[in-house]
Amino acid sequence: MAKDYVSMIRSMVGHTPIIMNTACGILLNDRGQVLLNLRTDTHNWSLPGGYLEYGETYAQACVREYKEDSGIDVEIVRFLKIFDQGEVHYPNGDVTQTISALYQVKQIGGQVLQSATDETVKLAYFDFDQLPPLLNQQTADMLAYAAEKLG
Repeated sequence: MAKDYVSMIRSMVGHTPIIMNTACGILLNDRGQVLLNLRTDTHNWSLPGGYLEYGETYAQACVREYKEDSGIDVEIVRFLKIFDQGEVHYPNGDVTQTISALYQVKQIGGQVLQSATDETVKLAYFDFDQLPPLLNQQTADMLAYAAEKLG
């Protein structure tokens, strides 16, 4: 539904910048490293998460998108913060300002994807002070916030 919703909006506005709501989660391993996914669309790293579907809450989107992006079933531990200064420039020319809800999550099932999907090339855990090239400044801000609050 989310891709259909985004496609519908894009069919009306073309590449005009739009505001989109997203949700993502911070999952730490036992070494305090954070799980990130290498994206297929922009070829850089971000937190597992994505756009809300119409009628969905931020928390519901976080759980759903985390499973889609990583293969891991999570539950929300706690809400951390809203980040509203994010802009993404996609290779196809689309531009979005993202309003992102950040959650701390814990794994309750599933396992890390072992092969690429249409959204994720691979997943890896990183130390907060040794992060790979990130999607945007908002992702960097979310990770800095999480490192301060959870690290």
